[in-house]
Amino acid sequence: MLELGKKQTLRVLKTMDFGAYLSDDPKASRDHQVLLPAKELPEECEIGDPLEVFVYRDSEDRMIATTREPALTIGGGTALLTVKDVNRVGAFLDWGLEKDLLLPYHEQTYKVKAGDSVLCALYLDKSNRLCATMKVYHYLRTDSPYEKDSIVNGLVYETSKNFGTFVAVDDCYSALFPKNSGRQVYQPGMRAEFRVSRVLPDGKLTLASREKSYELINTDAEAVLSVIQNRGGELPFDDKASPELIEDTFHLSKAAFKRAIGHLMKEHRVEKADGRIRISRPD
Repeated sequence: MLELGKKQTLRVLKTMDFGAYLSDDPKASRDHQVLLPAKELPEECEIGDPLEVFVYRDSEDRMIATTREPALTIGGGTALLTVKDVNRVGAFLDWGLEKDLLLPYHEQTYKVKAGDSVLCALYLDKSNRLCATMKVYHYLRTDSPYEKDSIVNGLVYETSKNFGTFVAVDDCYSALFPKNSGRQVYQPGMRAEFRVSRVLPDGKLTLASREKSYELINTDAEAVLSVIQNRGGELPFDDKASPELIEDTFHLSKAAFKRAIGHLMKEHRVEKADGRIRISRPD
């Protein structure tokens, strides 16, 4: 059986000037054979020889075989691919084959542009076409080698107001940076270092900021104080402001901002009054 999107071993049934027809069934009809173009046919190839190939569709939507190595296969996990072009139907990705891979708009977790590197998986759509998806949660592995407190590198691929930030550690392992668990607000497409706070029974990773919260307070506090000083010594809002306003101003989560302000107030370096935060005045 010919399987789109997978590597498989097929045998040569017939050779022609323009290539060879392959199948896994020596009695297969023409409809159950696939062409391997002559330019990819090994020298001295004979009828009956086994060849490992990848089956996909060419620019005319015909099934075709290749001996090239695709960056993605069905069931083969995820890969980081480069966007070559974007048009009205979606983005087109370089995956190592002659025909570029379509990434439909509805499978993008954020808007991409030519030159971007995006983490994708491969799937068959309702029209039996091979397409890429950036919604990779169900394609990521859960057999990472990491333990609690390991420092890992991950790519943010999606965010959720309910759950937090979804991360692909090493571009292949499933991980979550839970909502309100850390100082920094991460955006899809960002790459960062994290600390593993927990390895769940199902193998997924729970992440935290690289440094533990108490180690970050001084750093965050000094950064917040610097912004206040650069704004004339006063902010037009306090720690009850919206998370969006805090993120835009300090690039910190609201929880991290509140910890920093609390630390500065404890040291009598800032004070709150009338819905504002300002540098403490000398007594």
